[in-house]
Amino acid sequence: MTVISTNTPTSELQRLDAAHHMHPFTHGADLGKKGARVITRAEGCWLTDSDGNRILDGMAGLWCVNVGYGRRELADAAARQMQELPFYNTFFQTTHVPAIALSAKLAELAPGDLNHVFYASSGSEANDTNLRLVRTYWTEKGQPRRQNVISRWNAYHGSSVGSGSLGGMKGMHAQGGMPIPGIHHIDQPDWWSEGGDMTPEEFGLERARQLEAKIEELGPDTVAAFIAEPVQGAGGVIVPPETYWPEIQRIVKKYGILLIADEVICGFGRTGNWFGSQTMGITPDIMTIAKGLSSGYQPIGGSILSAEVAEVISGTEFNHGYTYSGHPVACAVALENIRVLQDEGVIDRVRDETGPYLTEKFQSLTDHPLVGEARIVGMMGSIALTPDKASRAAFAAEAGTAGYICRERCFANNLIMRHVGDRMIISPPLVISKDEIDTLISRAWQCLDEAHAQLEEQGLMEPRRSV
Repeated sequence: MTVISTNTPTSELQRLDAAHHMHPFTHGADLGKKGARVITRAEGCWLTDSDGNRILDGMAGLWCVNVGYGRRELADAAARQMQELPFYNTFFQTTHVPAIALSAKLAELAPGDLNHVFYASSGSEANDTNLRLVRTYWTEKGQPRRQNVISRWNAYHGSSVGSGSLGGMKGMHAQGGMPIPGIHHIDQPDWWSEGGDMTPEEFGLERARQLEAKIEELGPDTVAAFIAEPVQGAGGVIVPPETYWPEIQRIVKKYGILLIADEVICGFGRTGNWFGSQTMGITPDIMTIAKGLSSGYQPIGGSILSAEVAEVISGTEFNHGYTYSGHPVACAVALENIRVLQDEGVIDRVRDETGPYLTEKFQSLTDHPLVGEARIVGMMGSIALTPDKASRAAFAAEAGTAGYICRERCFANNLIMRHVGDRMIISPPLVISKDEIDTLISRAWQCLDEAHAQLEEQGLMEPRRSV
């Protein structure tokens, strides 16, 4: 029997990985030839790979390790719960202390009257739940024709059939028969790429009013809900113009449809408040949570419902749930994660100290010849790469070519900075220090310099011409 450990040579680990492990959102054959980077341990904001390289994690894992790596308190909370009650379900009129305590804590933290929680193991599962919740809600209200849900192109709400349909990623829709019926999309509020000659304020209103037009097109009595991220995350950290969300709020109120705020990325301090809805001034009826809820230490997600929505759903038997809904170990870790965020003042520090510092440093990247825009909210930001700042031009090369080249330079320089098309995005652990922010920005400059030089050398700094 082969013993596999962190001491196994990298080449052997890569061979075994390619032979047996299928990665998410990956061209498996290409990765098999290249070899995956093997991460062996982590501490704070830093990763270590199997070759001993120390890597600054500018993405907090996958938007989720808010309190940083190596927190013994969270590991101890998991161990205690595993010894006391490693698992029990919440079906069959049964509950347990961790689910009760976490639900009460989330009701305390969530804004407005969002005070009931339905648990899942991920944001994808939670958004599947939301699809069934809103349709059941309107049926119970005597309006069964309200089945349509409106979302946005380039939104990300998960990768299951239901949540992938809610999202607006066309590459995902090309596989697996998505979107399913009853899901409709309007354009995203990405002024940099799509605003044309409009001011950001004009563009924000135009994109928001597409929701009203879609509601009228479908018929107001057929629309159940609108779902959106306060700030689009996986779509490229798209921060909407200031006029966007107030107009969206006006429209959902006018037509009486439910508003689902997908807080999977924005929640638990990412934008400088507990929830992105607070940062953007949104009043949702349902919030989707996951990721930062446990800082990624345990798989857990959920839907936080308003009192009115919960009352309607509770009036019937909601035939829905998961084996691991409210898993006791996941709930215990999430509770400890929230305690750390509160007791250490992590979110206050992001709002008042490190967030403004990162914003100042991050926006300075617009001085780089390759960067047209640097937008950031709290601890999530993106830079738009362009061959021509003045016209906000896209590259003539296939979309994502420049971004991929820049990402490869980041890998080479031991910085995790992700690319989405020709945008580079960051979402570091909320506990990142000012010194580490300086390191992040310094490495980002180096990667941009090297990417720019490579693009110039390959003749790829040509703008796309309008037809």
